[in-house]
Amino acid sequence: MAFVLSFVEQGLIYGVMALGMYITYKILDFPDMTVDGSFPFGAAVSVVCIRSGVLPILTMPICFCLGCIIGSITGIINVYGKVRDLLAGIIMMTALYSVNIMIAGGANLPIYNYYSIFDNTFLDAVIPDSLSDYKIVIVLIVIVFVIKMFLDMYMKTKSGYMLRAVGDNDNLVTSMGVNKGTVRILGLSLSNGLVALSGCMFSQQQRYFDISMGTGTAVIGLASVIIGTNLIKKPRLVNVTTTVIIGAIIYRMCVAIAIKMGLNPNFMKLISASILLIILVITRDRKKTN
Repeated sequence: MAFVLSFVEQGLIYGVMALGMYITYKILDFPDMTVDGSFPFGAAVSVVCIRSGVLPILTMPICFCLGCIIGSITGIINVYGKVRDLLAGIIMMTALYSVNIMIAGGANLPIYNYYSIFDNTFLDAVIPDSLSDYKIVIVLIVIVFVIKMFLDMYMKTKSGYMLRAVGDNDNLVTSMGVNKGTVRILGLSLSNGLVALSGCMFSQQQRYFDISMGTGTAVIGLASVIIGTNLIKKPRLVNVTTTVIIGAIIYRMCVAIAIKMGLNPNFMKLISASILLIILVITRDRKKTN
């Protein structure tokens, strides 16, 4: 049960990040590498805020808003700086490495003796002792459900439809008198806000910040999105955001099983890349046969 809980917990956390990657990868068709920097950025901000006395629950909107600013900068570089999408993300990812170290004051910063959203007096009073082992999963299910519902509601607004239209046919958006560059910036802002929020949750679950925790975030997010959207092609009972979260859980399960089978944890990034490669090859084969 501990083994199952471990990958479900991380799967739910990475599910929030995958929702952000879904916006850029599937909707905007924007290969955003900023996420490799915005994920640890959210972790760094969260840890520093908690150590400074900020309530753990308040670090979530703080990280989301700051992550939105990070995404907006990437969008501005791309739209107004006329820098190609991939290069704009790489530039921000590189810059955030130094920014994250400056925020945390070093490459590693723990919060072992501090309260978090998963360990506080409120949860101790609400959740009975019999469910203490499932405390983190219960909290994550509630948080992820709320985030998913808000994202679903946003996608049904005029702004959400414009976001989809930019990815499908940006000329249509322009013909409607809407600045497609502004919409793209908004999408990148929302995406990196979710990624930074995921980093915030991850640091509180792990109880530390480390500068390397963002390495491979883009690979994890892409794998989660591809697994989820290809596993359930035409969802009836669940929508696409739910499939993305399920994809993140399945991805973490694959990695956990690989390590459980005796593979060296130091090879986890290699495992992650291999899983993504296999998924891409299988997906390509399906498209050819179809």
